[in-house]
Amino acid sequence: MHIVIAGGSGFIGGKIQKFLLGKGHQVTILTRNPNKTIQTRGISAVEWLQKDSRPEKELREVDAIINLAGESINGLRWTNKKKKEIVHSRMTATNEIVRMMNELHPKPQVLINASAIGYYGMSTTQEFTEVNNDEAPDFLATVVRKWENAAAKARNTGTRVVFARFGLVLGNGGALPLMLLPYKMKIGGTVGTGEQWVSWIHVEDVVRMLYFAILHKEIEGPLNVTAPNPVTMRQFGKAISSVMHSPHWLPVPSWALKIGLGEMSSMLLEGQKVIPEKALRYDFNFHFPQLERALEEIVYT
Repeated sequence: MHIVIAGGSGFIGGKIQKFLLGKGHQVTILTRNPNKTIQTRGISAVEWLQKDSRPEKELREVDAIINLAGESINGLRWTNKKKKEIVHSRMTATNEIVRMMNELHPKPQVLINASAIGYYGMSTTQEFTEVNNDEAPDFLATVVRKWENAAAKARNTGTRVVFARFGLVLGNGGALPLMLLPYKMKIGGTVGTGEQWVSWIHVEDVVRMLYFAILHKEIEGPLNVTAPNPVTMRQFGKAISSVMHSPHWLPVPSWALKIGLGEMSSMLLEGQKVIPEKALRYDFNFHFPQLERALEEIVYT
């Protein structure tokens, strides 16, 4: 197949590139700086989101598009400026992909659009599957709804659209290295109350599930990209402690995170128990269904 990736140079995008090339597919990366992309056999780069760039003129026979583009929600306090950048980057990229798809002939068979389990809002008691449609009022949920609504317009081209709602992606990138750091320093402990849920997934299973969604035409709409066994934050910390043979003793109080991170602290202090019901229904085979095994693979390989 010919698969186009937007946001292909990031933590997840790089893994997807390698996986698809290993399967013998042709990959095109949409990038603002194509000259900085290493173009080898099976992989090419096309400029987009620049003045006068028209990527559709360089794309031929596209089978699938994976959209991972967007400003990271991690790393900085959610100032008003940061919030605007988070929303603007996702809407700009997704709207451009839909515009581009309108110009492509033939149309891609499927658009896999990155999304997030933030769609469901936060809860310590409720269990969420893809059928939950209640509109949560917080910032992340609002961003995700706007993002998915923009991507849904691709259905007007006759293309199947999948909203890949990512949980906490574990690997040698993303948020996990920062979460491991206190344990490397022997000062790890429970974050907040410890009762908040962490819906996680190994990055290898992320890549495989996105590919699974491309191949299985019956999958459309929301797809929870999480492992089948979410854990509480206390269990998450203890699993890291066990794998790294490091003590789990120094708690991080909620008030300290709220002072340090502001509104962004909600990502650590609140959570949601998300079940990948659709992936399980279609018999997706998780390589890492259990947290400790996933952490061991990441820490020791």
